Amino acid sequence: MGRGDGSGRIVSPPGADDSGTGILHVDMDAFYAAVEVLHDPSLRGLPLIIGSPDGRSVVSSASYEARRFGVRSAMPVSQALRLCPTARIVPPDFSRYHAVSTQVMAIFDQITPVVEPLSIDEAFLDVRGVRRLWGSPGRIAELIRRRVADEVGITCSVGVAATKHVAKMASTIAKPDGMLIVPAARTQEFLDPRPVRAMWGVGPKAAEALESRGIRFIRDIRTTSPSALERAVGPALAGRLRELAAGHDPRRVETSRVEKSVGHEETFDTDVSDPEFLRSELLRLADRVAARLRRAEWEAGGVAIKVRFADFSTVSRSHTLPEPTSVGQRLGEVARGLFDEIARRDPVRLVGVRAERLRPAGGALGLWDDDEDWRRVEGALDRARSRFGTAMVTRARHLGAGDGRGAAPHPRSPSDPRRDLE
Repeated sequence: MGRGDGSGRIVSPPGADDSGTGILHVDMDAFYAAVEVLHDPSLRGLPLIIGSPDGRSVVSSASYEARRFGVRSAMPVSQALRLCPTARIVPPDFSRYHAVSTQVMAIFDQITPVVEPLSIDEAFLDVRGVRRLWGSPGRIAELIRRRVADEVGITCSVGVAATKHVAKMASTIAKPDGMLIVPAARTQEFLDPRPVRAMWGVGPKAAEALESRGIRFIRDIRTTSPSALERAVGPALAGRLRELAAGHDPRRVETSRVEKSVGHEETFDTDVSDPEFLRSELLRLADRVAARLRRAEWEAGGVAIKVRFADFSTVSRSHTLPEPTSVGQRLGEVARGLFDEIARRDPVRLVGVRAERLRPAGGALGLWDDDEDWRRVEGALDRARSRFGTAMVTRARHLGAGDGRGAAPHPRSPSDPRRDLE
């Protein structure tokens, strides 16, 4: 597959065979960095790191010039600067990124009504129903690439295939600023030599489990016995991988997507050892998550926390709720309980709370509502915050010395808004 720095890039020649295709995956190239160059052309050609300059933050994105030094997203900025000392650090401007994303998505919507945004900088498009308007899928992909470049001023890469899985793999291989078409009849030929890590949905742990058993390429998944594959990654994932490895992916391009989770994280400027402060912080984050749930009229059926220690090792815990809720007190109690189950008490760099298994609010309540009082209190807080602002209304326990949340001073850095919706 294509590497993050653009080496290993493979693209299709003009007029390539696109028979049997109809699904496009469009991915902006180094989106945050590209938008910053669009805003300040003097940055063009420079190695850019998008992140906070304080050194304790992580890289949100990097230009291809920086990636060639080994800089990667989610890498500590301090490590990125060691790899690329000449890099220019640019603080992220998420309002700017959202504005450019809106322009790009508007182009997609003008091409086909069947668009499924995956994130701020990528989307699936089903173009099978608009061929009479715009031509074959390959020609439509070229049209999109040209319009994004001419009308927005940034580049994108496009994968064209018969399925979502193959289209997404193809766009990755074509980056940056390329297009790769995989005709339906050549799907297996395309898949077989690719490493298992190239598969959409195979994370580092699953890849390590497969590779440790000699399953290194997609063709190995097809030839490995079902029982051996299940021992490596479990029966559920094994079944999905076998289907994808054979080129089968029934997933459609969904024009409306239900969010699977909502979360907030906090990265501290200095590592925190005080467990009571961390428990208070988890409650504060749970309140933020709950407020977002209520605004969107969702309830959570589960809660998860993430704790990253000073050595960057990360643990997570999750819990299924007996009844769905959007009450911050309930989410916070569960989050703090999960935190208490973690035996390790090393200094902490980051904590996060995530609401999972979302469903529309307003489901049937039982005979008793254990959260009724808290529901009224938090409803009143919502109304007060909408009138006076979120900074003016908070829990009394979050008021006090230091950082204003009743604990010893623990400076913190602003959360990356990209993490707010996971």
